[in-house]
Amino acid sequence: MRLAVEHLTKRFGERVAVDDLNLMIGPGETVGLLGPNGAGKTTAISMICGLLEPDDGRVTLDGGAVTVGAVDVRRHIGYVPQAIALYPDLTAAENLTFFAKLQGLRGQMLKQRVDEVLGVLGLSERRADRAASFSGGMQRRLNIGLGLLHRPGLLVLDEPTVGVDPQSRNAILDAIADLSQQGLAVLYTTHYMEEAERLCDRVVIMDEGATIAAGTRRQLIDLTGTDDVIRLSCASAPPAALVTRLAGEFKVTFDGVVGEINVDSAAERLPSLLNDLTAAGVEVRSVSVVEPDLESVFLHLTGKALRDR
Repeated sequence: MRLAVEHLTKRFGERVAVDDLNLMIGPGETVGLLGPNGAGKTTAISMICGLLEPDDGRVTLDGGAVTVGAVDVRRHIGYVPQAIALYPDLTAAENLTFFAKLQGLRGQMLKQRVDEVLGVLGLSERRADRAASFSGGMQRRLNIGLGLLHRPGLLVLDEPTVGVDPQSRNAILDAIADLSQQGLAVLYTTHYMEEAERLCDRVVIMDEGATIAAGTRRQLIDLTGTDDVIRLSCASAPPAALVTRLAGEFKVTFDGVVGEINVDSAAERLPSLLNDLTAAGVEVRSVSVVEPDLESVFLHLTGKALRDR
């Protein structure tokens, strides 16, 4: 399904919680809302899911308006909130069965969807275990399953990895990536820039309710005007003539056998640079590339670190 968000705005008194948000998501795409706590991400997705009426703007899903009263349209959305909505005394399968019935599933279709969702989440072997016995990460995964039971066209996740360990985070991110590859449209909110970089085809960066940038990772990084840095360790110092020639095109710093070269695109420039060094008789022992990230974009655009908010 295709989500369109146009000029979405929400005010609470004098405070503008979301200011003129625009985004689109097509089938198989994952779009991230990236910003610090309090940026307006949760308010935005509450309007997108039809849980909160906007003051201005509109949300459509395959052309149908998403509003608080639009039940037929909203049933195509799978919403996974920050809060875990599980019954701790029920097993994994019982939790899914209960929520599947709320979605109107019955009989063989209900059983099939419970089995399928447990498989997607990697929880099939724990189906008969009570949710209370699960780790925080496993509870988060099961919580995501509640939003998948009715086969939504759009999955909306509000910071689904908060408070989980790295292994569980990886399992959650892998599961979301697989769902996107299967054609599900995904809207993912987070304040972890590494999650947005790993999962999202495009990212909308929010701060204090406003959209400060939007685009692909490469488009956003290009806003900073920051180069990639190629770090080299060589068996011997490069000839001065080669360093001088490279310095005519790039910013080059060499201290004996260790050096850094700033380039616009390491992926494009690295092969020719290595060829130049090899042709000059220099053995390169190690190479590493440092690329700007979305944290750099946020700092560049706001003057503040994302994690400091």
